[in-house]
Amino acid sequence: MLDIKWIRENPQALDEALKKRGADPESAKLLALDEARRQHLTKLQEAQERRNAASKEIGKAMASGDKELAEKLKAEVSELKSFVQNGEAEERRHDAALNDALARIPNVPLDDVPVGADENDNVEVRKHGEPTRANWAREHFEIGEALGQMDFERAAKLSGSRFTVLSGQLARLERALGQFMLDLHTQEHGYTEVQPPLLVRDDAMFGTGQLPKFTEDLFRAGDDHWLIPTAEVSLTNLVREEILDGEKLPLRFTALTPCFRSEAGSAGRDTRGMLRQHQFYKVELVSITDAESAIDEHERMTQCAETVLKKLDLPFRTMVLCTGDMGFGARKTYDLEVWLPGQNAYREISSCSVCGDFQGRRMNARYRVEGEKQTRFVHTLNGSGTAVGRALIAVLENYQNEDGSVTIPSALKPYMGGLEKIEALED
Repeated sequence: MLDIKWIRENPQALDEALKKRGADPESAKLLALDEARRQHLTKLQEAQERRNAASKEIGKAMASGDKELAEKLKAEVSELKSFVQNGEAEERRHDAALNDALARIPNVPLDDVPVGADENDNVEVRKHGEPTRANWAREHFEIGEALGQMDFERAAKLSGSRFTVLSGQLARLERALGQFMLDLHTQEHGYTEVQPPLLVRDDAMFGTGQLPKFTEDLFRAGDDHWLIPTAEVSLTNLVREEILDGEKLPLRFTALTPCFRSEAGSAGRDTRGMLRQHQFYKVELVSITDAESAIDEHERMTQCAETVLKKLDLPFRTMVLCTGDMGFGARKTYDLEVWLPGQNAYREISSCSVCGDFQGRRMNARYRVEGEKQTRFVHTLNGSGTAVGRALIAVLENYQNEDGSVTIPSALKPYMGGLEKIEALED
């Protein structure tokens, strides 16, 4: 959520930022709501001051024997009391209207983010490895089905479309990928492993920006909970409504969890295979920092995600997203796109974003700087380190052999009991 004080002082900057994102200007609407609220608060304050003064005047009137004036003042105090009580309810309505409007405004992009409309305007930052493609290369779902260990029909019987049943060594390979990523981030990158709840309440979803804008993209679980679309929600909200010691920042968390997404906006896209599922595993990275460290932490987090792909020896490229392709809460985002020979294309496998104090403000998560009376809102970052299902896809397509088998990457062999390759199940 953006600071209304900043908007009040920089209305043109807000509208220019929204224009870069392809959104309509909002400053006039927000400032009108803010002004109505401020005027009402002024009236309330004046009424309260007059009520206090009139109460004192009653005592003086009674002491001087002026009963008529005392009664008149009592009537005024009673009227003012009623006005203040009703006015407090009106104040809550003004607050709710302004906060609801602010909650729907996306974050302001950093100055170095390229301006563009969609993914076609994203800019390549660097590339690792050389993409190769044999003329016999197949897509992951063809490989998995031929191995007899990836079943979409049975998954559809259980749950409908966009679900997959993995079995045998493919199920183990997905588990191995998740464990490999967790070990890398905790042992080499300094993240603390967390096993967070998969069900969260409204205020947690609001804190990271999923609510109220993206309700249709989520799965509700009963009246009070939502299934997490990413562990970013649980991990970031670990510090909600807290005041942290600035000397102990940054905090770095990681988790391997299932994620649940309705994919409401992706009808007809990636309908075959595992690329876009309602349920998938992902290793999430979250950092809680101070204002001064956030940009450097963003570069560091992106490099941590890149290391996963380097150790798996998967070709990939790092893209900086343009203003029109960034997520709602991001100020800047790097996407890692892994090479998929079966598709003959790069596809996203990780997204790392710096959010400024946008989420900190929504969560009321703050930190204290030594020597300062005022607290500051924390800055937050999140990234995929990486999407496990998509890593499985990338391994299948990049390590496939012409005979249909799949070679195990060296980094995963310890997690696969020394297995060298996955081969088709015997009838």
